[in-house]
Amino acid sequence: MTAADPSPSPGAALRRAVAAREGLLVPGVMNALAARVADDLGFAALYITGAGVANAHLGLPDAAFLSLAELCDHVAAIREVTDRPLIVDADTGFGNAVNTWHTVRRLERAGAAAIQLEDQVMPKRCGHFDGKAVIPAAEMAEKVRAACEARRDPDLLIVARTDAYAGEGLEAALARAEAYIAAGADMTFLEAPRRAGEIAEIVRRLPVPQLVNMVIGGKTPPVDHAILRDLGVGMVLYANAALQGAILGMQRALAALKEGGTLTEADGLVASFAERQRLVGKPLIDALENRYTGLR
Repeated sequence: MTAADPSPSPGAALRRAVAAREGLLVPGVMNALAARVADDLGFAALYITGAGVANAHLGLPDAAFLSLAELCDHVAAIREVTDRPLIVDADTGFGNAVNTWHTVRRLERAGAAAIQLEDQVMPKRCGHFDGKAVIPAAEMAEKVRAACEARRDPDLLIVARTDAYAGEGLEAALARAEAYIAAGADMTFLEAPRRAGEIAEIVRRLPVPQLVNMVIGGKTPPVDHAILRDLGVGMVLYANAALQGAILGMQRALAALKEGGTLTEADGLVASFAERQRLVGKPLIDALENRYTGLR
């Protein structure tokens, strides 16, 4: 891009990517370090997972324990370490339509390029837990309308998720998605379909790009990325692949330490000290110290 033709904003870049309906592959990140890893690997966008932040930051399940202030702090920290578009899981908007308006303002200022809202009752549950309940569709539509009117950047995407499939079935979930689209949603997300073939039906019947959530071990069966891309899915999300991988890595490394009493880079269970420092940007800090303090 030239000076006269600047690079698109993160929101605009994300809009273009999902509008292509080529299955934009997006990992979830639960903190700034995970965001650095995903950015380093070249993912085009990142999803700030409410479940992942609650699990990693609080050590609690995805059951509405995370506050808006805590989420904003995580979004801001992640924005500091990456220029990739950030899709932020804002759960139920932290209240009614007025609270949702405020939530969108706060998260956009913190660095969101897209904000996802869902239609569960509070306290919400992970989309792949049993026992979910949803608010009236009209109430959720008002939240979507408030979210759209709250954004400052017209390229900020509003993603409307429905959890109605679990209790009411596919047709009810599709009807809700249509109502949320009419209220202004740029993208919809029918959580946890149980049959892979239903994904094609969802994509075919809804006019906006669709987000498909591949929860590892969840209720939706695994589907190859190539198939989802060919179906015309807008975004393929692996919300907690990084978190689940990190848990397994920590368990293996610490189990080896407990059993053997020692752990080295040669064991192949930990990243090297040098790689750790590279990933967190220590060379930049060294350069800044040399520039401003002459310490190096």
